[in-house]
Amino acid sequence: PTPTPAELAAAAAPVKLASGAEADFAAQCVDEEALFLASDFPIKPEDLVARAKEVLTAGIGTKDEGACLAEGFEFCAPVVGPLPKEEYLAALADFKLEESFDVNAQYHLFRVDPTQTNRVWFHTRTLGKHVADSKRFGKATGKEIINPPQCMHMDFTADGLVKEFGFYTVDRRQGNTGGLGGAFAFFYGVGRSLPIPEMKPYKPSKRFRLFQLIGKLQSKFSKKDE
Repeated sequence: PTPTPAELAAAAAPVKLASGAEADFAAQCVDEEALFLASDFPIKPEDLVARAKEVLTAGIGTKDEGACLAEGFEFCAPVVGPLPKEEYLAALADFKLEESFDVNAQYHLFRVDPTQTNRVWFHTRTLGKHVADSKRFGKATGKEIINPPQCMHMDFTADGLVKEFGFYTVDRRQGNTGGLGGAFAFFYGVGRSLPIPEMKPYKPSKRFRLFQLIGKLQSKFSKKDE
């Protein structure tokens, strides 16, 4: 149903906080409406989100031979990249995730960044099931792959082509892939990760563990001195 004028007014009204600190909170926020009005990027936010969804249906370049990707495109993930267009497409063509897994990305939270108005942010909670044999992922195991939530972004040119795509895991304690996202999650999920740290769940280094231990000991002794 179409919102009533009263509902629209209520949605636009400043949020009331139980603490009464509305002004202090507002001072820490950007004026999104003003930033969008001041932007000289030619594609409107709602149209840019729609364009991002179109790009996703094209496999972010894998189903349209890279037609949706700009010259100078780069892919940049937590430990991979930046990769140029040709290397990115070659890598995904080699993995062929959708031939080995029944995948549902579970896209949500699409929005345009008001401080960078050519960027669309969105989230995934990708689910997968290992359903087919392949050289990369081995014999089909039927295993369920539950990725952690991931925050993704696409940067666009004024012509609506993607010039950057990337993602980061935002909660490594969720899912069953050891906090890994992207293709690494699927390799780990079927037990075929390469023997490199980047394809393993996060583990603090010995130096960091020592640093934490020293901190705990210092805290323990300082409490005794009080």
